[in-house]
Amino acid sequence: MSRSPQRWWALALIALAQFIVIMDTSIIGVALPRMRDDLGFTPSDLSWVFNAYVVAFGGLLLLGGRLSDLYGARRIFATGWAVLLAGSALAGLAGGVEVELAARAVQGAGAALIAPSALTLLMMLFGSQPAELTKALALYGAAAPAGGTAGVFLGGVITEYVSWPWVFYLNIPVAALALVATPALMPAGGNRPGRLDVAGALTVTGGLAAAVYAIVRAPEAGWTAASTWLTLGGAAILLAGFLVIQARRREPLVRLSIFANRNLSAANLAQLLLGAAWIPMWFFLNLYLQQVLGFRAFPSGAALLPMTVLIMLGMIVVAPRVIGRFGAKATLVTGLAVLAAGLGWLALIRPTGSYLVDVLPASLVTALGMALAFIPSLGTALSSARPGEGGLASGIVNTSYQVGSALGLAAMTALASARGADRLGDLPALTSGYSAALLGAAGIAAAAAVLAGITLISRGDVPAAPETAPAPR
Repeated sequence: MSRSPQRWWALALIALAQFIVIMDTSIIGVALPRMRDDLGFTPSDLSWVFNAYVVAFGGLLLLGGRLSDLYGARRIFATGWAVLLAGSALAGLAGGVEVELAARAVQGAGAALIAPSALTLLMMLFGSQPAELTKALALYGAAAPAGGTAGVFLGGVITEYVSWPWVFYLNIPVAALALVATPALMPAGGNRPGRLDVAGALTVTGGLAAAVYAIVRAPEAGWTAASTWLTLGGAAILLAGFLVIQARRREPLVRLSIFANRNLSAANLAQLLLGAAWIPMWFFLNLYLQQVLGFRAFPSGAALLPMTVLIMLGMIVVAPRVIGRFGAKATLVTGLAVLAAGLGWLALIRPTGSYLVDVLPASLVTALGMALAFIPSLGTALSSARPGEGGLASGIVNTSYQVGSALGLAAMTALASARGADRLGDLPALTSGYSAALLGAAGIAAAAAVLAGITLISRGDVPAAPETAPAPR
């Protein structure tokens, strides 16, 4: 199976999974005003159409990874698609706020099963061939920005010319196709000996979900609000309990000694900081285009298309060659430094600016930095795991990126608001706030470059080792 041409069709399905998981976070943006009118959302509740998905996704990723190791990645991959299909159908049919939010959480749960199992399957298919693994990771990584941009386009077209429920119904035929194709394309992988750590699963899922919930709600409720600190305190207690349980269990959900692997820990830190820098950039650049330059939602998505295309080309064409020549560490550090430079350039946006001068050149620099940083950090995190722990490593790296994204966005939102981003209609104040957020993101990327340079151990080759991936079954 691992040397068959069929494995590239399997990779196409894995990339499609990444595409859909990311698309589901962006496709609802244009549809939100229509959903508000039809379902009766209040302005403060409307953001939870996005947040319900993110909280469930971030909170369940580690569990999804462990389930992949215990019960087989193919089985969990298919289960995730079935859950996503059910959640998508329910979200489209929802007639009220509560049902809609519950459906979005179900979608997030499905995504949390799909994402780590997809990466585990990728490692099973390509892990024994380092050069092919780098190419496979590049195609997988490129699917994320493609999904994000496609979501903006499709959300606009569907909402404008069909109706908002179809932003959810779109998942149904895709999920059905995936369910049919999975048994034929994916390596089976039987059950592994071991028991599911239920107590560990409950505490880490509850702790991560509470932490993500507090982070995404903090800009609205306030970082000093009692509710924010109570939720964060509850998350800390649950996560501390999780660590105690993991230290005492013979078969823990997460083997804590996995973090003693220096490269795995360093790569996950890089992914966390990469998400903390990248997602705020995407968010505030969209706001600058729409609220300062006056772009509507659809043209705003089109304006980011050159950046998306460059990211995809950079991940597929440039990054594998650079990694092959200079190694994963050098490529990662360089990518983070280029990203920091691009974000710093973007922070120079002006109230009277233009797309061609203030946005396009700097956004292309950030795209190149992202393309160079994402692949080596992801590959190093995955290839540093022991055999049989591919699902766990996938869950950890996905969790790192998602938690970093939530933390970075919440922190940069607070920074932007403090510098005037909450003064709608005041273009100089808005620009000042967005500029501060972009500069803060640049600082995060620069810190990530320094930390990666200090903590990663250079191997001088592509980020993979044959013995670290589960053998195909």
